[in-house]
Amino acid sequence: MTIDWPRMGQRLGTMLLALVALILAYGAAGLVGGSIPANAGWRPPAAGVTIYLETNGVHTDLVLPAAAAGVDWRDLVRPEDIADPRYAAYDHIAFGWGEARFYLETPTWADVRPGTVLRAALGSDRTLVHAEHIPAPVADPSARRIVLRPAEYRRLAAFIRASFAPAAPGARAHVYRGYGDYDAFYSGSGRYDALMTCNAWTGAALRAAGVRVGAWTPFAVTVTGWFR
Repeated sequence: MTIDWPRMGQRLGTMLLALVALILAYGAAGLVGGSIPANAGWRPPAAGVTIYLETNGVHTDLVLPAAAAGVDWRDLVRPEDIADPRYAAYDHIAFGWGEARFYLETPTWADVRPGTVLRAALGSDRTLVHAEHIPAPVADPSARRIVLRPAEYRRLAAFIRASFAPAAPGARAHVYRGYGDYDAFYSGSGRYDALMTCNAWTGAALRAAGVRVGAWTPFAVTVTGWFR
């Protein structure tokens, strides 16, 4: 059997160009979706519940008070779930959501592998909620301060709680060890894919609260760009 190398090379080149075009189209769509406002009339109140939006440039987390506006996270995110329960004395908890394998196999960005990213982008029903016990990130230059009305905050909290895997009465979502002494992972609900990314989840949570944010926020910048 004779292999037509020039024709094979042409096909591979066409496939590569198609892949690049798909990536560029996805990026453009994400930026457009992130620039279209949802809850366009929302304005922050003069006083209320203060939360924070944190980012490392790729991933976003929502940092909430451990207890505020009638919402107490300590019944769900417990001291005994983390390696050092003393960290649970901190007054805030950072919440993020993502694909299970990506979370568990990439404790640092140096651990990220193309295959892990591709599998997550293609879709996975295995998701996790990441919870970190931390102080309020008031000195973090990357953290955005957002003030919510109590009703808005409770809607945000309800969205995050619904992101934990439902458990039988009296049971809890499965707990996985975190990256350090102050965090843990919990079995999540929902499907992760290229449309519902970790940052799209953050944007969806803020939209559920009624906050002005992008209509679709697959990238960190499409979330953080709405807040200063």
